[in-house]
Amino acid sequence: MDDDARIVAAEEVPADSTLLVTLRPGPDAEVMPADGGTEDDPEVEVMLTRLGDDSVVAFRNYCQHWTDVRLDKGDGAYVRNEEIFCQKHGATFEKDGGYCNFGPCEGSSLETVAVEVVDGDVVLTDDDYEFLRVGAAERDDSAGDSRIDFTGN
Repeated sequence: MDDDARIVAAEEVPADSTLLVTLRPGPDAEVMPADGGTEDDPEVEVMLTRLGDDSVVAFRNYCQHWTDVRLDKGDGAYVRNEEIFCQKHGATFEKDGGYCNFGPCEGSSLETVAVEVVDGDVVLTDDDYEFLRVGAAERDDSAGDSRIDFTGN
């Protein structure tokens, strides 16, 4: 295993929420409005969530309805009934594959990032990205999340 590709221990990834990590996109990876970093050094946020006891899935941290809306704002996305919930407009995404089964983006899917669990660690296996850190991307405070959310906030 490449130590640079290790993200976290799989046991640190919640099954009832998400863990936010930041990656550096390669030249072929698309950067979205909700992403961070600078124009010259972009960063991409990815949510990790655990499936069962021994697998982890990773999704880019933006909603398919409004790409400037982050699902995990740094304290874990809301997960219920094996679905990731967008608090901006109430869409739900199946936790195992990211498919939107309810809401204005129904029928679309969250963008996946390839990860595997190897010897108890979550390892980045997607060649389009490089692991930077656990936690949110560095961003301009005025970037993204400019709309009123589903709860009225």
